[in-house]
Amino acid sequence: MRRLVLLALVGLGAQLVDGSLGMAYGVTSTTLLLAIGTNPAAASATVHLAEIGTTLASGASHWKFGNVDWKVVLRIGIPGAVGAFAGATFLSSLDTSVAAPLMSLILLALGAYVLVRFTVKGLRRDRLGHPLRSTFLAPLGLVAGFVDSTGGGGWGPVGTPAILASGRLEPRKVVGSIDTSEFLVSVAASLGFLLALGSEDIDFAWVGALLVGGLIAAPIAAWLVRHVPPRVLGSAVGGIIVLTNTRTILKSDWVDASEGTRWVVYGVLYAVWAAAVAWSVRAHRAEQAALDTEIAELEESGAGKPA
Repeated sequence: MRRLVLLALVGLGAQLVDGSLGMAYGVTSTTLLLAIGTNPAAASATVHLAEIGTTLASGASHWKFGNVDWKVVLRIGIPGAVGAFAGATFLSSLDTSVAAPLMSLILLALGAYVLVRFTVKGLRRDRLGHPLRSTFLAPLGLVAGFVDSTGGGGWGPVGTPAILASGRLEPRKVVGSIDTSEFLVSVAASLGFLLALGSEDIDFAWVGALLVGGLIAAPIAAWLVRHVPPRVLGSAVGGIIVLTNTRTILKSDWVDASEGTRWVVYGVLYAVWAAAVAWSVRAHRAEQAALDTEIAELEESGAGKPA
């Protein structure tokens, strides 16, 4: 019973982060399942089965708050489902020990770009409203779906920074569209796992516990992402991406850094991340104050009144 309660709390926390930042549900939940001895394929299958319910609830909540671009959902979600099914089917025979740090290096570069871009310049608006083309979204979805099912998580960490870096969709809609399209990915991955593994290695009580926690958190996260300023959200997402992928690289066979070295690096990154978020909050307040002043001046001059 304690384990089920813990899993429900993990599902709640993971969905709260995932629904507001567009990533981390699978990574967080799969990490816990692996820590208690679940084999990788069963752990990923358990998480993806739970995600069918959590992503459906999250997508509905994001849609309600106006956070979803349905064209993006379809253009990235359908290729993502294909990649997820393929990854789930072949997980037991795949060696991702080389692919994981390489992907983390790419994601680290994207995360650093997002962090610097949103912290220093805020949301790029010169491209907002420009269409995200299928030639960009389809390959991105295919890769993200494959990584997601083989690694127990990765749809958000791959998809969110790539779309954020394009500057063509505001952060809340990036998060909402990625979360909504993940429903298609979760269904496809679950089908792949059930066909490849059967259901005997999956504990459906664990699936239910993760699902309950996620369902509770989904509407809260959707509300949160609508009310967090884009500049602050971008800095927060960028920091998460940098920290997560730095950890993967430092622990990989490529680097194999000592524990002391890792904690020094983490400490520096946490300090930089906190400073970046604080700077973004301060910059947002300054921008908002300037905007309020401009509106007040227009109203006083009569320029803001209808003719």
